[in-house]
Amino acid sequence: MNKPKPFSMIREFHLADWFTLGNAFCGVGALFAVMTYLQSKEILHLYFACALIPVALAFDILDGRIARWRQKSSAMGRELDSLADVISFGVAPAVIAYGCGMQGLFDRIVLLFFVAAGVSRLARYNVTAEKLSEGGDKVKYFEGTPIPTSLLLVIILAIAVHEGAIGSNMWFGTYWVGGFRFHPLVLMFALSGSLMISRIRIPKL
Repeated sequence: MNKPKPFSMIREFHLADWFTLGNAFCGVGALFAVMTYLQSKEILHLYFACALIPVALAFDILDGRIARWRQKSSAMGRELDSLADVISFGVAPAVIAYGCGMQGLFDRIVLLFFVAAGVSRLARYNVTAEKLSEGGDKVKYFEGTPIPTSLLLVIILAIAVHEGAIGSNMWFGTYWVGGFRFHPLVLMFALSGSLMISRIRIPKL
């Protein structure tokens, strides 16, 4: 009877997979930073959370390039990449928005939609990647905007943090709808989520 070897799964990781994990680590680090901000109210932690998202994108870009360079890719690597992207470009931007003050009921509904759209976008990509590549090694186009485009939302939030436009000072103000708070700025997440699950074709460079 063969005994299970310790760390056997880790031994199956390719170099690109470690960069993918770096992406995930950045996303989780951003979540921790927002939680620390909500506890301490020290604005530095919001800056730290926003700064980790472009670092996550750098890891995301590098893992693909390294996989192509070493000509080593796998189904596990693709799934790992999607899970990391969900954290760094789906959950983390939504939580950063929450930390910036988008905490009303309608805000949370929009942020939940955004995350759900990102998850759906990645699932659709994984299912159709082989078909879209037409037997080649590279997908020719995306359907819907890629989830890393949420970096644009994070940049806007970082500017808002710098300008002090968070909480009660958020751009476009606060409205009460049915007794619940609503911040119009959250609609940029609704737009981003809608574009991700759209059928718009975007060439992959």
